[in-house]
Amino acid sequence: MIQQIVDLIRKNRRFLVVAHENPDGDAIGSTLGLANALREMGKEVVAFNADPVPELLRFLSGWNLLTQTLPENPSFDVAFVLDAGDLERTTLPVEDLCKTLINIDHHPHSDFGDICYLDTSASATAVMICRILDACNYQMSLDVAQPLYTGILSDTGSFRYSSSNQEAFVVAGKLVGLGVDTWEVASNLYESLAPERMRLLGLVLPTLEISPCGRFASVAMTEEMLTKSGAAEEHTDGFVNYPRAVRGVEVAIFFRQVGEKSYKLSIRSRGTVDVGQMARQLGGGGHHNAAGARIDASLAEARIIVAEQLDQFLN
Repeated sequence: MIQQIVDLIRKNRRFLVVAHENPDGDAIGSTLGLANALREMGKEVVAFNADPVPELLRFLSGWNLLTQTLPENPSFDVAFVLDAGDLERTTLPVEDLCKTLINIDHHPHSDFGDICYLDTSASATAVMICRILDACNYQMSLDVAQPLYTGILSDTGSFRYSSSNQEAFVVAGKLVGLGVDTWEVASNLYESLAPERMRLLGLVLPTLEISPCGRFASVAMTEEMLTKSGAAEEHTDGFVNYPRAVRGVEVAIFFRQVGEKSYKLSIRSRGTVDVGQMARQLGGGGHHNAAGARIDASLAEARIIVAEQLDQFLN
């Protein structure tokens, strides 16, 4: 399958690279890494995302070339959909825009595309991009290595998650060998936080609720908190990790209000509970350890629904 992708890269000229809306570090890192590489190969590339690059990721090479608009009457030889899980999360009619659609992902149940390169054992989609570029016999530049390293670092939680397998370390080491400044990446991701984010965090943490059994916990953000703090939705990235850090907690949930009676859920597991399966029962999806869903209910009702689901899974 990798060879099929390599052949398509060599034979074609016009490429679209797109990942899921509300992009995280792996989505942006994979998009920029692949798009920068294709440009260096002499290809015409449009790198698209429905949402702007998060502020924390605007140190990455080529971030300003990622667009929220397509050219008039767009037509591409090949479209790469990265890390999306579901084609709808690109917000584009991708199948109508290209001759060949290539889906590259490490999320389970991601089964669309003319070529579906899916590997749930991969620590990040960025790792899979590295495999493809290696197979192209392409000499990776720093402009390509830096965003790919960032994607791996982000999606493995700085190599803390169980997805941090041997390949993740080997590939990351290779990218560092190409000149990636590990301090630059880490400081931008974790030590350049906006004041608005910290004000919002101060409003969110008091909402912490820990279940009577102590095995799951949650925090919540309302639209009022967002307005009061002056923060944006992108500033909530990582908030779900705070309840997971509580001793004894196996599953953490972050409730983010997106309507009068509607909440998006970010769900994280320490590994003992398949939160991807739980999220799918709620109409969402994701990995064993990281998933998401949406519940149309009040916060109190949403917390009850999730608690009932988790009681079933934990028992």
